[in-house]
Amino acid sequence: MPVRWVWYAARWERVCVRHGRWQLDADADQELEHLDLRSLPEVVAAQRRVAGVARRAVRSGVEPERVFALAYAVVARWWEQALYWEEEKVWPRRLHQVAGGNAGGELERWRIVGRDAVIFPEVVAVADAVLDPAMAQLVWADSGEERPRPLPADGAFCRALGERVGRPWLGPLAATDYGGPLIAWMGTVIRLRRHPEGRSGPYARFDENLWWVRQELQPASMAAQLRVWAGEKKAPGSGTNWRAAVPAEQRFLITNLLGEAEEQVMLLRGAQVGPTADAARYLLETLSRGTELLDQALVQIMAAAVNAGVGLEDVARWARLSPDEAAEILGTYRGADGQ
Repeated sequence: MPVRWVWYAARWERVCVRHGRWQLDADADQELEHLDLRSLPEVVAAQRRVAGVARRAVRSGVEPERVFALAYAVVARWWEQALYWEEEKVWPRRLHQVAGGNAGGELERWRIVGRDAVIFPEVVAVADAVLDPAMAQLVWADSGEERPRPLPADGAFCRALGERVGRPWLGPLAATDYGGPLIAWMGTVIRLRRHPEGRSGPYARFDENLWWVRQELQPASMAAQLRVWAGEKKAPGSGTNWRAAVPAEQRFLITNLLGEAEEQVMLLRGAQVGPTADAARYLLETLSRGTELLDQALVQIMAAAVNAGVGLEDVARWARLSPDEAAEILGTYRGADGQ
C-alpha cells in the first residue's frame, strides 16, 4: 500500500526552486498539490531572496517567521482590496498563469487557491522593507516626530513602500487603510520612538511588540476560505450567513470605517504632548472623529443587514433601537444616499 508523505512548510518556504512549483496547503479540501510557477520567474526569484531577508531579521534580533507573518498579513489585505484597484495589472496576470492560462468561471476559487503564490514577491519585498531602519525613520518623520500629527495620505513611508513593491500609485491607498496591519505596525514604530522607556497598562504587552499581528488581521488559510466559499455558494443570503449577500464594496466600506475608528482610538494613547490646551483639543477632536466613524459604520451595517434580508426588528434590537427609530435612521440614510 503506497504511503503519502506530507511536508508542512511555512508560506515563505513553499517554492520548489528546482521544479518551479508552489506547494499548496495539505489540509485544504481540494485536488491540487502544487501550482506551476514555470511562467512566473519572479516568484521563484523571490524565494531566492528569502534567505537574505531572514538573515537581516536575525541580525535585528527578531525571528524571521514573525517578520514574514506581518508581511503576509499586509499584502494579503492588499490582495482583497486589489479587486477595486484599476491600476493593478500584475496580480491578475499571475493568477491566470497559475490557473493554467485562464481562471475563467472559477475566478473566486482560484483567488483562494492561488493567493499565497501570486502575492509572494510582494511579501518578500514588504518583509525586507519593514526591517529597514531607513523605512522606520520615514514613518517617524511622517508622524511629526516629537510634534504629533495624523499620518498623511501622501506620507514618505507609504510612497517608498509602493515603489519597493513596483506600484508607485499604491502609497495613498496603503496610507489610508486604517485599521489594517500596516497602519498598526506604523503606529507601533511611532509609539516605540515616542516612548522608548516602554509603557504600562493592559495594552503594553501587545502594543509595543513591533511584530505582533492581531488575530483578526491574520490572513485566513486556504482551507478556511474554501469552506466559507463553499457555504456561500450553497446559501448566499440565508440565516446567519446574511453577510455573504452584502456587496463586496459595502463590506469593504464597513471594514474601512471600523478600522479608521479603531486607529483614531489608538491615536489617543501616547499623543498627549505639548501645552495642556493643545493636547486637550487634540484628544477631543480625535475622540469626536472616532465616534463619528463608528456611527457611520453602524448605519452601514444596519442597511446592509436589512438589504440582505434580516428583519428590521432584529436589526433594531441589535442596534439597541426601537423599530421606529431604526426605520427613521435607515430612511434618512437611503435618502441621503440617493436610494
